[in-house]
Amino acid sequence: MGPGALTATELVAILLGTGRGGTSALNLAATLVGEGEGVLRRLAARPPAELLRTSGVGPAKAARLLAAFELAGRLSRESRPRPAKITRPEDVVRLVAPRMRDLQVEEFRLLALDSQSRVCREVLITRGLLNSSLVHPREVFRAAIAEAAAGIIVVHNHPSGDPTPSPEDIAVTRQLVAAGSLLDMPVYDHIVVAGDAFMSFATAGML
Repeated sequence: MGPGALTATELVAILLGTGRGGTSALNLAATLVGEGEGVLRRLAARPPAELLRTSGVGPAKAARLLAAFELAGRLSRESRPRPAKITRPEDVVRLVAPRMRDLQVEEFRLLALDSQSRVCREVLITRGLLNSSLVHPREVFRAAIAEAAAGIIVVHNHPSGDPTPSPEDIAVTRQLVAAGSLLDMPVYDHIVVAGDAFMSFATAGML
């Protein structure tokens, strides 16, 4: 159910990793959280020497807690990055190619776009074996609808290094375009990444 379903005590227990002297990590975490009366800010504000006075908390556990609280603080101070805006296929390639061009298996990814062609989210839809990654329109549009996308771009890689679309690529693209038309969620492009090369269905007039 994801980390959001865990209590603060359970999350702290994961950071601690283990207990000590017959005390479980969960019980040790409950002690730490309880010493701050259940308020995480109080736990985060405790100096290292004070953490070490808690039975079962050694230098390694204290360091993990302090590192986690420091990361949380830095995250809260960061400004939210502006979403990438897509105006041409090269924008998509620049965004996804560093993660996809050297993969040894095929991945099929979705870029959910808002009404101003900004990327709301990138979603991995399927991961295949070698050069085979099958995808069904329902998997793509389930993710797109969950992101409230105004339109989508799909991307997959060819481990072979040849960006030429296969008959299966063409068939899947036609299915996606047809489904998007029914759902009023246009497919703006399907891009194939292959090493340093790429192919855009939109540019090739194949949508």
